[in-house]
Amino acid sequence: MAVHRVAVLALDGVTPLDLAIPAQIFTTRPETPYGMTLCALDEKVTTTAGFALVADGGLEQVRTADTVIVPGFEPILPLPEAALVALAEARDRGKRVVSICTGAFALAAAGVLDGLHATTHWKHIDEFERGFPAVTVDRDVLYVDEGDVLTSAGVCCGIDLCLHIVRRDLGAEVANQLARGLVAAPHRDGGQAQYVPAPVAVAGEASLSGTRGWALQRLGEPLTLRVLARHAGLSQRTFMRRFTEETGTTPLQWVLNARLGRAREMLETTERSVEQVARDCGLGTAANLRLHFRRALDTTPTAYRRTFARSTSHGPDRSPAYEPQPARGSRGGR
Repeated sequence: MAVHRVAVLALDGVTPLDLAIPAQIFTTRPETPYGMTLCALDEKVTTTAGFALVADGGLEQVRTADTVIVPGFEPILPLPEAALVALAEARDRGKRVVSICTGAFALAAAGVLDGLHATTHWKHIDEFERGFPAVTVDRDVLYVDEGDVLTSAGVCCGIDLCLHIVRRDLGAEVANQLARGLVAAPHRDGGQAQYVPAPVAVAGEASLSGTRGWALQRLGEPLTLRVLARHAGLSQRTFMRRFTEETGTTPLQWVLNARLGRAREMLETTERSVEQVARDCGLGTAANLRLHFRRALDTTPTAYRRTFARSTSHGPDRSPAYEPQPARGSRGGR
């Protein structure tokens, strides 16, 4: 397949983890078309960790890339004019432009985000909103997808965004494979508000991850609030409160997103009919599956399968650990 060139533009003061995320996900591997180049204005670039990195490319590779990614950096301002010009040119040429964490400041300063929705790290979001009034700030999201311009919230949200890009490009199966290799969730629900400092949980309260894992193995069964709360050994009110605090979404929305995620991978990797997929993932009927596909993904199950199903034999059905996919309207699921 043709190589999709990814340029990761590291500015001085780059955050090493922000940089490592796209470098890991978009590195060259047999199952993906990506070719990643670390780019900088000079041969060496400083990091917030105190060490320097040697870049393989410069702004010329940024100009010829299909996707340009700007990891977060500090201090935030001022920014090199040459970098801003290169980002603006990439956007003008219709290339995909992406930021992780405070990298959104570079995209905004270059005018790439004017008239669009965007996000950045919650610690800097007030400063971002004041500095760039032409940008509509989404505070409580993990990432924002505006088509060819995408931004993520703080640091590890870059994993969510980069896996989302892979899912868009290559389908849920490949994205889920990469996520399993990273030992990361293919998609996290909710927004970064769940990570903003909050009161410590009451002593004795335990994570509901066990109940979520239990539910993921039973998506084809009825999973009501009462059923989930009973498994967790909590009242429905307490379960709802704690589940929302942990995930940033309600239990029933989480279940719906998990079922859509399972349906997507089944459509890609099996030859089951739409009716069978709907039944096996817990959405009941083909009509219900089509309704939720249209709402969440703006497509139909048949069209999705046509786009992402393997061109060769589907092979045996598998049951990996499914995690919820983004719902339309969360800014991350557009």
